[in-house]
Amino acid sequence: MRVTLLGTGDTAGTPRPGCDCDTCLAARERGVERTRSSVHVVNEETGDVLLIDASPDFRQQFLREGVSLPDAAVITHIHFDHLDGLGNVYRLLDRLPVYAADETDPETGESVADTIERKYDYLDTVSVQPRAPHESVRVCGFDVTLVPVDHPPLLTYGLVVEQPETGAKLALSGDTSYRVPDASRDVLRDADLLLADGIVPASLCDYHPLGGRDEDDEGVPRTFGTKHMTHEGALALGDDLNADETRVVHVAHRYPPDEAFEKPLAVDGETFTL
Repeated sequence: MRVTLLGTGDTAGTPRPGCDCDTCLAARERGVERTRSSVHVVNEETGDVLLIDASPDFRQQFLREGVSLPDAAVITHIHFDHLDGLGNVYRLLDRLPVYAADETDPETGESVADTIERKYDYLDTVSVQPRAPHESVRVCGFDVTLVPVDHPPLLTYGLVVEQPETGAKLALSGDTSYRVPDASRDVLRDADLLLADGIVPASLCDYHPLGGRDEDDEGVPRTFGTKHMTHEGALALGDDLNADETRVVHVAHRYPPDEAFEKPLAVDGETFTL
């Protein structure tokens, strides 16, 4: 399994348009980017390509990394930075099966699969494949399982991608607070690589209107507001789940410039072989 991080940024990415903060300036000087969320996974046994989330930066990401177009996709939730890249498959692909949860969201009255079907009904290329959370499905030769996480007010999902032949395991927290349900944690556990949402350092919770929550024993918040983990929360989740390696994604430009581009914070273009 070869994993390429196509997009590791939050909704606006880094550097942000029109922003002259020290971190965005440093990103421009270094030629480093964090575009919107997307992960490219190659099954090295079959050559098939799985895309996890379709970033609005789809075209830029695929050209920049020189990677193959996907044979199938999985969408974790309906926020535009994870979904709206699906429009890019027009005239690029003959068919793209898109897997998504079939659970109806009380907030929208639709499942993620329903929303994709409605928004992209004009694209014959997109073939929506609804799946129940916790139900494993074979996609591109991988066993893929969506699991509920916590990103109010919407239903959102993390997922696991497992290679049956080798036992390699990739886990993604999805966009979530630290309050990942126990049943989902059980599925995410013991990954070779965990990509965990860590939008900002815990110190910035003081500036959020809702502050922070899910504090550790030393009072450090593991959730920023209600929707995303802090850097500290992402790493704590990795420890809780016994991940061999944890990389922090969905990263905002609010990290100090001397920390913003250092591991375990991920940047676009990183690759991993599991």
